[in-house]
Amino acid sequence: MSIETNRRDALAGAAVSGLVASGWTTPVAAQSTGVMATATEADYKRDPTRWGSADMAAHFPGFKHLDMRTSGAVIRLRHGGSGPPLLLVHGNPENHTCWYKVAARLAQQYHIVLPDLRGYGDSSLPEPGPNNINFSFREMARDLVEVMEQLGYQRFMIAGHDRGGRTTHRLCLDQPNRIFKACIMDVVPNYHVWTNITKNWVIRTWHWGFMAQPEPFPERLISAVPAEYFLKSRMTIRGGTGVGFLTDTAINEYIRCYTLKTVTGSCRDYRATATCDFEMDTADKDKKIDMPLLLLWGARGQPPERAKEFLDVWRRYASNIVAHEAIECGHYIQEEMPDKVIQHFTSFFKA
Repeated sequence: MSIETNRRDALAGAAVSGLVASGWTTPVAAQSTGVMATATEADYKRDPTRWGSADMAAHFPGFKHLDMRTSGAVIRLRHGGSGPPLLLVHGNPENHTCWYKVAARLAQQYHIVLPDLRGYGDSSLPEPGPNNINFSFREMARDLVEVMEQLGYQRFMIAGHDRGGRTTHRLCLDQPNRIFKACIMDVVPNYHVWTNITKNWVIRTWHWGFMAQPEPFPERLISAVPAEYFLKSRMTIRGGTGVGFLTDTAINEYIRCYTLKTVTGSCRDYRATATCDFEMDTADKDKKIDMPLLLLWGARGQPPERAKEFLDVWRRYASNIVAHEAIECGHYIQEEMPDKVIQHFTSFFKA
């Protein structure tokens, strides 16, 4: 490890320790002016269509469950625990509840924040805007920053899986001063994806091109089958290891949220990836993020050539990779290997 890397790690560690010492574990409640509604225990029985099930809520003991307005959307989130702030961001076709196997245990050491990305889960569906700009990872990252600010945090740690990983990468590029440490899970950078397309990738990752087709063509086709059929089929194809890791509670929550609104939001996300996101990524293709970075990927969740080159690709986009592992699982790492994820997070994100 280089002297420069050691110096950066020491500075990052000192910054985090300094914030812990100065009380960063206690959010400033008065700043949460954008809270629009908060679920009560009774809401899970009275209005499960809006708030989800009591069975799912039981996986997040002590967490607040609420809607918060940002400048561009209304974001559904849960947050709970105490300690340094750690933001966990989901991917497609899931929502924030994908962290249900790890959130409560992590909340013993961190203030865990779990948002639904705009268009996903129970978050709102903005209009796409010119060139799909309102569903760019830049705008999704802006939501995350505003959520954390309203919870009292100017700086925080973050882990993102799948689309959450791409949002994390964009946030680290656009606003590096916000992020102490970051974890990116099972994605390579967008620019690399679009400029290194292979036959295996096209077959296994067919949804990138399909969901980016003009609205409402993919939305209507996806909505023509039951949500359970589409979700299980989609996750089986992408995951690489089946869906045996899914509990009934989890799949029922994903099904509840997979409405026409969420299908539309997902497709707008993928349209942005092929248009405005690619333009931003092309402009930033030579820019490296330099905060401490943890990389995790599923050894069985990527096409063979992508899994083999995962670390080498990221070394062209990040200058401070401090830990990494190819985990023997598929794409949905936090659900397939929760103990391994907790082990990595508690080691990497420690103050």
